[in-house]
Amino acid sequence: MEKLLQVGVITSTHGIRGEVKVFPSTDDPKRFKKLKQVILDTGKEKRDLEVESVKFFKQFVILKFKGIDNINEVERYKRCPLLVTRDHAVPLQEDEYFIADMIGMQVVTEDGAVFGTLKDVIETGANDVYIIESSEHGEVLVPAIKECILDINIEEQKMQIHLMDGLI
Repeated sequence: MEKLLQVGVITSTHGIRGEVKVFPSTDDPKRFKKLKQVILDTGKEKRDLEVESVKFFKQFVILKFKGIDNINEVERYKRCPLLVTRDHAVPLQEDEYFIADMIGMQVVTEDGAVFGTLKDVIETGANDVYIIESSEHGEVLVPAIKECILDINIEEQKMQIHLMDGLI
């Protein structure tokens, strides 16, 4: 399982006082209100940052970090992801999973035959859609609904599915 989970990506600076515009990659952008610390992944290093203030603007979150007070200090962090540790992650409800924990899991059919590997998850308004790479069928899209997804076991990295007519 992933130790760090992405909550957003810095898209640009905001103003001249060190604020950044963040595109949230979490289901609940309001979670930033309670977030005290994030980990900035520059690609070369991971840097702990303390959140000083949070504002919302359209689909973006505007963050100000403690100790960073001008645009020149944050300019180089454009396109850098913001991460949190698991203990700072939003608690999951029953039958909810972190996408990062699911990617790469083995997918089997209801009779136990290996079908493929979970490659990605598309988040839609109604329900998620799982992109499964199958050696026999290529890329297969399976809706994340109870009729199709019979079981998900994060520890074993295995998903059991029912293939409804028309999916392949």
